[in-house]
Amino acid sequence: MPTSTAPAPGIAGQIAVVTGAAQGIGAAVCTALATAGAKIAALDIDARLQQLADTLPGTHPYHLDVRDGPAVTATIDAIEREIGPIGILVNVAGVLHTGPVATITDEDWHQTFAVNTDGVLHTCRATAPHMITRRTGAIVTVASNAASVPRIGMAAYAASKAASAAFTRCLGLELAPYGIRCNTVSPGSTDTAMLRALAADRDPQNARNAVVNGDPAAFRIGIPLGRIATPGDIADAVLFLASDQARHITLQELFVDGGASLRP
Repeated sequence: MPTSTAPAPGIAGQIAVVTGAAQGIGAAVCTALATAGAKIAALDIDARLQQLADTLPGTHPYHLDVRDGPAVTATIDAIEREIGPIGILVNVAGVLHTGPVATITDEDWHQTFAVNTDGVLHTCRATAPHMITRRTGAIVTVASNAASVPRIGMAAYAASKAASAAFTRCLGLELAPYGIRCNTVSPGSTDTAMLRALAADRDPQNARNAVVNGDPAAFRIGIPLGRIATPGDIADAVLFLASDQARHITLQELFVDGGASLRP
């Protein structure tokens, strides 16, 4: 698993809550924060969460479905009691259902928003009051560059990620008077199980080349830097925004996509 070597002042000794922690970007974020000295409360519905906890010292696993608002609140309160005051919250949990808008089911649409958007509301709403009391904290939401670049067959995912990014900015404005920073990291194509699932019916190398080079037929631009991100690349960005190096940064969206979204 990739680990971060970036300096991260202010992380050591912090208690960090990470959702979607069992694999991919979430596991890389847990590793980066733990390497920098944080204690990790790792949240996921995936059974592989225990494997992460067994291999990453200082990690406390909590089996949790972020769609369940009351369960999220109870878990955050338990973390405060059992581990200590939460200083960092990283929202990584996400799902992807692809398909044309004309045929997408209500179930797929609602599940996408329940995890990608409602889940962010649930964790932030449960954690913010604790941070407000202490007048300190950092919240980072992992969204997606798909929120700003239209993609065929990804309307539900893109819309849910756009909503979570807008929510995080609004939250940041509300919490700024209490010294709490809220930022978003928006990855592009990253080498995770989610990306590999999209290419399951294609030759893996051809699928990777299509992502890097672009696909005019699908109105998909390529990646100017010529490579797909690793989970560790995204974790480094999260680590920076959670650290004191970003102490005067809030309400921002950092794109980690190799230039794919062509943002100014």
